[in-house]
Amino acid sequence: MMIRSLWVAASGMSGQEFNISVISNNLANVNTTGFKKGRAEFQDLLYQTVQRGSAPQSPVGIQLGHGVKISGTQKIFTQGDLHPTDGPLDLVIEGDGFFQVLRSDGSIAYTRDGSFKRSADGLIVTTQGYLLEPDIYIDENATDLAITPEGRVFARMVGVVEPVELGQIELAKFINPAGLESIGGNLFIQTAASGDPILGEPGMDGLGTIAQGFLEMSNVKVVEEIVNMIVAQRAYEINSKAIQTSDEMLQMANNLRR
Repeated sequence: MMIRSLWVAASGMSGQEFNISVISNNLANVNTTGFKKGRAEFQDLLYQTVQRGSAPQSPVGIQLGHGVKISGTQKIFTQGDLHPTDGPLDLVIEGDGFFQVLRSDGSIAYTRDGSFKRSADGLIVTTQGYLLEPDIYIDENATDLAITPEGRVFARMVGVVEPVELGQIELAKFINPAGLESIGGNLFIQTAASGDPILGEPGMDGLGTIAQGFLEMSNVKVVEEIVNMIVAQRAYEINSKAIQTSDEMLQMANNLRR
């Protein structure tokens, strides 16, 4: 029984080490544009049934647990604070949805980071150089770039009185965004858990709208993460105390004299 308690408490310490890693990553990305905080989720391990309940003699039975394990890390896709930048290609999604970007291998990734740039070829790209999908070309003579909440991109052209529409931004949403896989660089890719993307124009079919001249900041709340860190630290500490107590009890048993 003492040996079991050692392994149970060790699993608790291991779980809290993982929890601290998740919290540390959240805090490290507190100023990362479009970052979505993670949350460690736990699950109890198998139980050993010493005695099954059987009314009326033993209505509750006896079961012994074997500790805890990490069952997953879930991304929390709540809206982050909006930071005004006045940049013409700084975009934020107010509501659900992701920007689509074309990766170098031809696959599509999804992001909430709307800090776009104009490439040397006149195309809208991410900081890493990935093309916004579908691509939108901005002529070198275009001025007064304007993007509507519905994602329509306009600019003034030399010799043309009225603004010219350059393209339409398209957003994607998922039935289960928490199932998306993070690949770094503020990017996600779809998985079997997330389901296929549902594409549409901003403001349609439950998709959010576009706000120009803003960026979405991380949704990490520093105070909340510090509280979570304290809780994890205390849980780690109490599990280490359980190991120490089990060791002391084993020592006492080993020192018994007949």
